[in-house]
Amino acid sequence: MSADKANPVRTPGTWLERWDPEDQAMWDGGGSRLAWTTLALTTAALTMAFITWFLVSALVVRLPQIGFQFTSSQLFWLAAMPGLAGGSLRLIHMFLVPIYGTRHVVSLSTLSLLIPLVGWFYAVQNPATPYWLLLFLAFLAGLGGGNFSSFMPSTSMFFPKRLQGTALAVQAGIGNFGVSIVQFVTPWVIGFALLGGMAWVGEPQTMMRGGEEVEVYLQNAPLVMIPFVAVFGITAWLFLKSVPIKSNFREQFDIFKSGHTWAQTSLYIMTFGGFSGLAATFPLLIREVYGGFENAPDPLTWAFWGPLVGSASRVVAGPISDKFGGARVTHWAGIGMVICAFLVTLTVTPDSLDSFWLFVSAMLALFFFAGVGNASTFKQMPMLFNPRQGGGVIGFTAAIAAYGPFIFGMLFAWSFATWQSAAPVFYGLIVFFAFNVALNWWLYARRNAPFPC
Repeated sequence: MSADKANPVRTPGTWLERWDPEDQAMWDGGGSRLAWTTLALTTAALTMAFITWFLVSALVVRLPQIGFQFTSSQLFWLAAMPGLAGGSLRLIHMFLVPIYGTRHVVSLSTLSLLIPLVGWFYAVQNPATPYWLLLFLAFLAGLGGGNFSSFMPSTSMFFPKRLQGTALAVQAGIGNFGVSIVQFVTPWVIGFALLGGMAWVGEPQTMMRGGEEVEVYLQNAPLVMIPFVAVFGITAWLFLKSVPIKSNFREQFDIFKSGHTWAQTSLYIMTFGGFSGLAATFPLLIREVYGGFENAPDPLTWAFWGPLVGSASRVVAGPISDKFGGARVTHWAGIGMVICAFLVTLTVTPDSLDSFWLFVSAMLALFFFAGVGNASTFKQMPMLFNPRQGGGVIGFTAAIAAYGPFIFGMLFAWSFATWQSAAPVFYGLIVFFAFNVALNWWLYARRNAPFPC
């Protein structure tokens, strides 16, 4: 094979003329560099997508403090709307890459995040902003959630199967760090005027903290993200290529004929649905369960640790899944989630702050095992399907699991309204997690399993 044929990087235009990452000559002759460069660029863009998707979870706990008059149910609805949008948009994104290619999909979808960021920049500055408009802007934040189901299938097409567990875990894990970034940065960045207090940045809001009035700039949270989104979107347009794996909308429906599609969807709902749902509601959960006590903890001081732990464990679990097999890792991750969910039930009807440390510890452990399962399930899918179908299944399972923030928001809103407790939700999760452990063990993880992966 000539150097020109082996090196796809030299291909002009958007679409690569040839791509086969299983071809060692192509991989060594430039394919590896192109794949890892693509991974780096799309991961940076995916991180901004997660930041935008979970921006509302960081803002919503502050809205009542600066003058917005909403009930607990209305706040949970605001936190849930990005999940509703993210899941719905992922059902569209899962079909886009084989039609339009990586370059167009990644760049344009990243630039679309500017719409909700600019919208929230203006909305939070006025406590008279109608609730319906905030719901609409929360839905638009779900544009960031939709991107996952095109970015991840694209990445799976760039790498050989032996590295897909690592590549997908790195991209999804680092992308998931966006949840922690927005929940960590928001309390800090809202505390001072940006750009020397220039008029167009907006006026401060007054908030009570420790019995004293302080000035905050809630609009800074979306504002600091806008230039990063613009830069990453433009960079993706300039430097990304598209893999020549094409199919129309109708052809991609063949994945729904396989029972593995539905089994993997259930497993991914357990892992990523649990991760995203709890990440979106963790700040409000802390506020509702422990916010009524004297010297109650600040939700955003603790909330970012959950997605941080889950994201880090996802990155680490990718190479482990490549080495030991995704099904085995999923099995033990699921068992860990069952145990942790049970421990949480012991801490969500507290009499004092004494149980707060057990609550946080159990929740962080739950995030940890959910992150591990996120990585291991994405190792299983490419092993069960060909590259194009594997990408489609990754996109579909991610789409359904992305409803996690919406479902969890609704479940907690119902649970607190009906039972004044979050415990019923976690009892239900124990049952669901246990079912998935049994499903994965029977099909994929047990000795002599019919479909080891």
